[in-house]
Amino acid sequence: MSDDPIDRSGLGKRFWEKKPLSKLTQQEWEALCDGCGKCCLNKLEDEDTGEVALTRVACRLLDDSICRCAQYDIRHQFIPECIVLTPDNLDTHAYWMPQTCAYRLLWEGKPLYDWHPLISGSAQSVHDAGVSVQDKTVSEFEVPLDEWEDYIIEEPS
Repeated sequence: MSDDPIDRSGLGKRFWEKKPLSKLTQQEWEALCDGCGKCCLNKLEDEDTGEVALTRVACRLLDDSICRCAQYDIRHQFIPECIVLTPDNLDTHAYWMPQTCAYRLLWEGKPLYDWHPLISGSAQSVHDAGVSVQDKTVSEFEVPLDEWEDYIIEEPS
């Protein structure tokens, strides 16, 4: 899959259905990322309900043309609070992940969507399905924090 920056070569067929998340190899774990870019969106959490809303206001490191962090390997030098999602911290962090996120879906015991690159065979499928934030974000430098609420986006249910 040459259009895919994530190495999905040599993985077992539908490995995510056969192994618990805690038993995945690093390559399998990384392959679960669908490349939507939504995890890099700034979120607002309702203090009363705990409900999390995604905004179109993206982390300054997100390149929304490819839905990838422009500094992934060294992102903590720029954004110390950026969370590295692992099987060990899903219980704490899955609730704020996008509803379509493979990590969240599997944590909740749900199947992956047909557009997921592991099923479709193409990294482009997440964009074709309209699930990604490709070319749909604004930079956090352009929008004051008190206006983020104006940029809330609805997620598919």
